[in-house]
Amino acid sequence: MILDVKLVRGRILTMDPDHPAAHTVGVWRGRIVGLDDDVAGLPARRTVDLDGATVLPGFVDAHTHLTWAGRARRTIDVSGCRTAGQVLDALRGAAGEGWIEGSGYDRRALDRPVTAADLDTVSADRNIYVQDVSGHACVVNSAVLTQLPGIVSDGWLTETDQSAARALRLPYSLDEICEDLRHSARQVLSEGITTCAEAGVGAGLLASSPVEVAAYQRADLPIRVQLMVSADVLRPVGAHVDDGITRSIDLGLRSGFGGDRLSIGALKVWTDGGMMARTAALTEPYVGTDNTGVLLDERAAILDGHAAGWQLAVHAIGDRAVDFALDTIAEAQSRAPRPDARHRIEHCGLVRPDQLTRIAELGLIPVLQPTFLWAYGDDYSAIMGPQRAPWMYRGRSFLDHGITIAGSSDRPVADGAPLRAIEFMVERKSVNGGHIGAGEEITVDEAIAAYTLGGAYACGLEAELGSITPGKLADLTVLADDPRTAAHISAVEVLATVVGGDFAFGRWAETPGAAC
Repeated sequence: MILDVKLVRGRILTMDPDHPAAHTVGVWRGRIVGLDDDVAGLPARRTVDLDGATVLPGFVDAHTHLTWAGRARRTIDVSGCRTAGQVLDALRGAAGEGWIEGSGYDRRALDRPVTAADLDTVSADRNIYVQDVSGHACVVNSAVLTQLPGIVSDGWLTETDQSAARALRLPYSLDEICEDLRHSARQVLSEGITTCAEAGVGAGLLASSPVEVAAYQRADLPIRVQLMVSADVLRPVGAHVDDGITRSIDLGLRSGFGGDRLSIGALKVWTDGGMMARTAALTEPYVGTDNTGVLLDERAAILDGHAAGWQLAVHAIGDRAVDFALDTIAEAQSRAPRPDARHRIEHCGLVRPDQLTRIAELGLIPVLQPTFLWAYGDDYSAIMGPQRAPWMYRGRSFLDHGITIAGSSDRPVADGAPLRAIEFMVERKSVNGGHIGAGEEITVDEAIAAYTLGGAYACGLEAELGSITPGKLADLTVLADDPRTAAHISAVEVLATVVGGDFAFGRWAETPGAAC
């Protein structure tokens, strides 16, 4: 055999307990064919000398928004604004005609919230839509509000009201979506990510077009993408009564359809909002308020999706939403048992101690965003209070209950780099140095597992990804240092990212020839 690529002199952390470390990897036709002595003597069309660099399995981001992140670069960025006046000044620079769109709005950081009346001073004629950084809210001007009968607001809209405003702007064109995707793909490759799960296409909170899946087919991305389909696109179907399928998407497509580059993953269901927008559904109010958030009754979608054979990805951030998810998934399983349904709870942001056992018993996978707490943990701790703050985005408690966890970013809500998230999972320190969730720290190896083996498992791809094991796809992340011993994990440089044996980013990406 002549290998396509042979990596030599590396410090390879395989995440495979049967062969945990290696120094040589052989790749043929996009897959790992052997390690160390099994391939050391084989010739290769290209040999890459890693010179002691550390190699991990390619990172899996199990919940992200590539289109939203890419689109943000085409809008007016107000994330650095600290006053309402600065937001308005930034928006006044909008050129052209049509909608004025902003992104990165965070009213918590401003001297006061921006209102519709404020935005009217920017333009009374053009529609203005400024996306909140959480994705669960926006602020619009009066020109938009007049097109939303029945909605009374000073410009601040959350959840379903926000979706109604956003629907006025949609759809974006496939050409625009393709460019957004390509931009995001380049970004994630630079962070060592090889596989992304896009959290909601076709409809719902952050969709771009009812035909946006065509953009993923057209874009020919250099990463692997699994698409979560929004439950909003389920519709009644005339399936045989014995099938138990009352609602589906066209042709009966569901989780598992597609190939190793582009596939359909879970059915995305939203049951509450977010902590930033104060719409995550809680059993007790946010500190200092009588607000317990917003609970969306998606029982029918969960029951119908389960019955139709979907893996479910249930967005539940607050503990009241987690209760709803647990109760409804348990009901779905009692009606139509599926032992390895692999259902997920997206975010699982506030989990009471009594909920841990139920999550384990139902075999659910919390898909976490550790960098939420790195970026916003001080604020979240304040609005949860001292009793509940330790329950946020848990780590150790999940693992101690035998629960598999998957790491993700929810990009662009927070920093998308897996190494940043891994560092937080180990240290539990916010950007301001606050200690968030003492006792929930996990080891570096466990945190890496969340972004490799755990992410692959959450996406149903553990047979193909997550470890450097012969037979699996040759997706690798090459680092300048070993995260297990580095002083600052988030500062470790990503030297290269390999997808299917091809150097898609970094030091060796442009190097032709057989030896380097």
